[in-house]
Amino acid sequence: MSAAPLLLVHPGTHGVAMYGREVASAVRAQDPSIGTIDAADLDAVPADTALHVHFTDRLWGDSPEQASLAFGALAARRAISVTLHDVPQASDGERNLPRRRAAYAAVASAARGVAVNSEHEHALLREEGVWSGPAVSIPLPVALDPDMQRMPADGSVGVLGYFYPGKGHDEAARAAAQAGIGSMTVLGRASEGHAAELEEFVRRAGALGVDVEVTGWLDDAEIARRGRAVSVPVIAHRHVSASGSLASWIGWGRRPVAVRNRYMDEMATLRPGTLQTVDEPELAVAVRQAFEHPESTWHGLTRLPMSWPEAAEAYVRWWRGLAR
Repeated sequence: MSAAPLLLVHPGTHGVAMYGREVASAVRAQDPSIGTIDAADLDAVPADTALHVHFTDRLWGDSPEQASLAFGALAARRAISVTLHDVPQASDGERNLPRRRAAYAAVASAARGVAVNSEHEHALLREEGVWSGPAVSIPLPVALDPDMQRMPADGSVGVLGYFYPGKGHDEAARAAAQAGIGSMTVLGRASEGHAAELEEFVRRAGALGVDVEVTGWLDDAEIARRGRAVSVPVIAHRHVSASGSLASWIGWGRRPVAVRNRYMDEMATLRPGTLQTVDEPELAVAVRQAFEHPESTWHGLTRLPMSWPEAAEAYVRWWRGLAR
């Protein structure tokens, strides 16, 4: 594989597609000789051109099987390195976990190099029988917003990102209710296919005495403004891979309350002082304390490990190693 693969990017608002474009932009800022190619234009690329791609089954196909077949067809024609997202784990459920395991195993075995976004995911690859070969971990970078002005608190518990089962909305709503906080903000919209489940969640939260506002899709400036306004940012994922939501909260200057798990502990070690991890039974107490002490929900830092330039440099170093 050449030291500078062409970076495949996908259009649209899927989180992995957006992240792939951001990585490409950061890499090209480090090395303008590294090019990008839209997924629709691959036929125009010479067959001996190496590629780097970002893979999650929901971006590459309508099913895990279809996604892995699409990746395999591409990998059969050219050398590909891959960053795996949404790594299979137990919370996928009895039906989907074996399918996703098989799909990701096929992708990893067809790739010339495998990357993930955390040591937690690296461990998952082994634990779930997906991939036992070499893999590099390049954490999701954080860009500190130059405008980290503290907004007046709006009195709500906030959960950031697309709604889907396992994202932690129910846990956050229960914690809000137990903490005596009657307002919750869902910063985002339903993930594709989950609109009805979002409506059901809003009803469940209402039954607990928690009024939920769903903002819908917001542009970067508005979601940052709203993210700085919620009283208590909360992360309570059941399905834990790498968290773009955490990176966004930290980038806006916030210090979210997060249910402890292996990934959150890893990120707390990587960026000390940027999140408060608690065991799930203590979530409501932590939310109430954060509500009463709003200064604790801001980290106040001006420099953090693993910035976008550092992530770009890590990718370029890895690609050079693959070329040896």
